[in-house]
Amino acid sequence: MREIAAGKLSKILKEHKKFIYTDRIEGAYADLCLADLSNADLHLAVLSRADLRDADLSNADLSLANLRGAKLGFANLSKANLSEADLSKADLRRADLRGADLSGVNLNENDLFKANLNGANLSGADLSRAGLGGTDLREADLSGANLSKADLGKADLRRADLSYANLSQANLREADLSGAKWRPEIDKYIFCAILREADLSNVDLSLAGLSGVDLRCADLIGANLSDAKLEKANLSRADLSGANLSGAKLREAGLREADLSCADLSCADLSYADLRDANLSDANLSKANLFYANLSQFGLKKANLRGANLSDANLRGANLHTQGQNLSINQLSKVKTLYEAKLDPELKKQVRKKYPHLLEEPVEEEEEDEE
Repeated sequence: MREIAAGKLSKILKEHKKFIYTDRIEGAYADLCLADLSNADLHLAVLSRADLRDADLSNADLSLANLRGAKLGFANLSKANLSEADLSKADLRRADLRGADLSGVNLNENDLFKANLNGANLSGADLSRAGLGGTDLREADLSGANLSKADLGKADLRRADLSYANLSQANLREADLSGAKWRPEIDKYIFCAILREADLSNVDLSLAGLSGVDLRCADLIGANLSDAKLEKANLSRADLSGANLSGAKLREAGLREADLSCADLSCADLSYADLRDANLSDANLSKANLFYANLSQFGLKKANLRGANLSDANLRGANLHTQGQNLSINQLSKVKTLYEAKLDPELKKQVRKKYPHLLEEPVEEEEEDEE
């Protein structure tokens, strides 16, 4: 590590500023590779395109500094103050940013591959289209951050604060989000992270608070959403095939046209949920609460409905070829309607004998608007 005296550093910064502002005609380029700049006062410093690879900038004050296009790969920026600094197009691959203050910074399209951002403050930061694959973001504050179209594949986001974050079209494939905070603690606020079209396949979202979240068209194949809070969440057209939703709270959730084939929904609360045209073939719905759920026109072929509460559920046009999957006549007796539903011959015979009104077209059909 190179030691640089304060006087020499001041001269380097002055010459580099001239180099940048005269478009390389005057001054000299700042080569600070492997320099020891820990605890340095670099507030408002012009370090655009400077070479700071492997430099020690721990605890340095870089607030409002111009670091546009700077080379910061493998640099130690732990606990550095980078608030409102311009880091656009800076190379931060494998940089150590543990506990750093990056609030409000511009990291649009930056490459932060495998950077360590454990406990960093990134509140309000612009990370749109940023490369964050494999980054350590444990306990990081990402509240209000713009992560739209960011690559967060295999990122570690355990216990991270993502309240009010924009994650639209972000890639979160194989990311670990267990224990992440997804909403403000004040319950009256409904607005949460935007995850529309995000790739969340195989991620761990167990116990996550996702109430009211926009997850339309999201890829949640094989995701772990056990015991997650998804009340009023919009999951229409989402792919949840093979997902674990056991014990999940899905009251009033929008699941229209969602793919829930082979999903585990045992003991889940789906009361008042909109499941129109959803695919629940081979799903496990044992002991699930489907009270007043709208299940019209959806596929329940070979689904396990043992012990499920179907009271007042709308099963108009539903595919209920159970193939012995524990759907009882007692359960069907409590539904709102079975008009045009596809039933096994023996079960349909029992319904026609005991509850023929359920096979008739309902007199009053309540219309629901798609969200």
